[in-house]
Amino acid sequence: MKKNILSSVAFAAVAALALVSCNKSQPQVEAKSESKAPAELKIAYVEVDSIMTQYTFAKEYSALLEKKGQNIQATIAQKGQALQAAAANFQQKIQQNAFTSREQAESQQAAIQRDQANLQSLQQRLSNEFAAEQEKYNNALHDSIAHYLAAYNKDKKYSIIFSKSGDNLLYADKAYDITSEVITGLNKAYKGKLKGAEETPAKKK
Repeated sequence: MKKNILSSVAFAAVAALALVSCNKSQPQVEAKSESKAPAELKIAYVEVDSIMTQYTFAKEYSALLEKKGQNIQATIAQKGQALQAAAANFQQKIQQNAFTSREQAESQQAAIQRDQANLQSLQQRLSNEFAAEQEKYNNALHDSIAHYLAAYNKDKKYSIIFSKSGDNLLYADKAYDITSEVITGLNKAYKGKLKGAEETPAKKK
């Protein structure tokens, strides 16, 4: 569960960091003119893994989702064990001919089947709710990073800011690494502690 959560969060960060920031100070080219590359292409990159381990919101977000995932697993496991015990007890009574009537046996069997159907519905509902909450936080993380980079780049004026995750970039000179600076800015812009699904990271204005 934790690995899946972190993978989803990292994916959101990669999406946020795949940001192409055009230098607005460059003169606009007329529609009929040939498009030309800027005289100087200013680029940078950010390490996604570092964002996930050092950005306060991302860390709190991952911990929160992990806890919620564990709670869901514990709830399903507990109800599943109770259902198994009821089914085993029913089977034992059948073998021992312990039911006083066929109707009594059928009634208990029907109750077990209802419990099984309810458990399956609960599992599906909790899974859907968790996925929706995970998507909500992914969007919040994406918006937080993208919003900060847009404000950050007003002064820096990078043409492109790449996201570096794993080996998606074959080579990147450390001279273009702005990860530390971005993380510092993100943490400065983030206000408060994440307490629940209602809270989202503060955006730097």
